[in-house]
Amino acid sequence: MKKLFGTDGVRGVANVYPMTTEMAMQLGRAAAYIFKGTSRRRHRIVIGKDTRLSGYMLENALVAGICSMGVDVLLVGPLPTPGIANITSSMRADAGVVISASHNAFQDNGIKFFSADGFKLPDNLELKIEKLIETNKIDALRPTATEVGKAFRIDDAAGRYIVFLKNTFPQEMDLSGLTIVLDCANGAAYKVAPAVFEELGAEVIPLGVKPNGTNINAGCGSMHPSVISDAVKQHRADIGIALDGDADRVIVCDEFGNEVDGDHIMAICATDMISRKLLRKKTLVATVMSNMGLDIALRKADGKIIKTDVGDRYVVEAMRKGGYNLGGEQSGHMIFLDYNTTGDGILSALQLLAVMRRKEKPLSELAEIMIPLPQVLCNVRVREKRDITTIPDVAAAIRDVESKLGNEGRVLIRYSGTEPLLRVMIEGQDKYEITTWANEICDLVKKHIGEK
Repeated sequence: MKKLFGTDGVRGVANVYPMTTEMAMQLGRAAAYIFKGTSRRRHRIVIGKDTRLSGYMLENALVAGICSMGVDVLLVGPLPTPGIANITSSMRADAGVVISASHNAFQDNGIKFFSADGFKLPDNLELKIEKLIETNKIDALRPTATEVGKAFRIDDAAGRYIVFLKNTFPQEMDLSGLTIVLDCANGAAYKVAPAVFEELGAEVIPLGVKPNGTNINAGCGSMHPSVISDAVKQHRADIGIALDGDADRVIVCDEFGNEVDGDHIMAICATDMISRKLLRKKTLVATVMSNMGLDIALRKADGKIIKTDVGDRYVVEAMRKGGYNLGGEQSGHMIFLDYNTTGDGILSALQLLAVMRRKEKPLSELAEIMIPLPQVLCNVRVREKRDITTIPDVAAAIRDVESKLGNEGRVLIRYSGTEPLLRVMIEGQDKYEITTWANEICDLVKKHIGEK
C-alpha cells in the first residue's frame, strides 16, 4: 500500500506534512536516484508548476533535492500539466515533475511525476520512491565537485507547447468567426490557452487570467461552470471553455449557456472518430463514474465502452494495455492518445471545436447525441476511510437502494484518492427519488464516520 502517493501524486495542504519542503527535497532526491540509474551521462528532469503561492518554496526544494543527486533541472515555470508531459518527452528529459494540486484550493499543493515518455509513473515506481524515502537508503549518496547537478530555465517552453497544441488542430481549418469565452481558472494556462485560440483565429473573451498566487480555482474555472455560462449568454458567444488550475481537464458550455461535461464531449468526439474510422477497435475507455447515457450513445454508433476505476491514470493504463486511443472522465479529463500522453484540457477543447467545424453544427446540436440518465453525486467529509461494508446501517441502505433501482440505475460508493471524502453517486430514472436516497446514505455515513 502506498503511503505518500494518492491517485494523482502526493497532495495535501502546503507546508503541512506531506507537502513540506523537507518532503519535496526527499522526493526530488529519490526520483533523481531512480531516473538516473547507473548511466554516467548527464541526466535532466523538467520541473513545472501552476500559479499557487506555495509553488515557489516547493520548486526550490525539489531543485535542491534533484541537483544534490547529480541530476540537472530544466525549469519551465507556470505551464499546464500536459505541457510539462509534452516538454519532458520532446526534450528527451529523463523525467518530469509537476507542482500542482489541480482543481483544489490555493492552500493545497501537490507533486506528481512523469517518466521520460510523458506518462505518469506506474504504482511500482511510486512505491519505489516511497521506499527510498522511508529507508533513508540514499542519504549517504552525495555527489561532489563537478558531479553536482545544475538548474537551467527554459524560456521558450510556453511557445513550444503553444505550437504543439495548434498542430493538433486540422491544418485545413481555423477558428475564424467563432467567439469563445475562455476561463483559465487563474491557473497554469493563463498565458498559453488564450494564445492558442487567438492564433487559430477565434475572438477570445478571457476570464481567470490574472493569477496572484491565491486566486487559483477561486470561484472560476471548471469547478464553477456557471461563470462561463453567464459570460456566454452575455457576449452571445459560440462556446464557453473552462479549464482547471493545471489545465488537464475541461468543461464547456454551448451557445445557450448549457453545461457540456466530459461524458458529452467524449460522446461527440468518439462517435465522430467512429464515423471517420479513427477510433481504435471502436472502443472508448471511461471510468465507473461516467453516465450510462454514454454507454447508450456509443452502442448506437456501433461502438463500445470499457470502464476503469476513477482516475485518469487508470484510464491511460487501460488505453495503453488495450491499444485504444480515446478515453477520459466525466469530470473533464480526456486523453487523446494520438496526440498527448495525459489529460489535456486545451487539446480536448480543440478536438471538440474541430468536430463543430467539420460538421458545421453548433455545440447544442452535437450534444444531443447523448441523453444522460439523472445522476446525483454527494460528498461526505470523513475522519477515516473505513470499509463501508463493515458499517451495517450504511451497507443495508445501499442494498435497499440497489434493489429499488433494479436494472434501471446504479449506486457507486467510493473514497476520494486525494481528499478525506466519501463520494456517493446514484443514477436512476427519477431525479427526486435518487436525490432522497443519496442524502439518506450520506446522512448515515456522517453519523458513523463523518468528520467531527
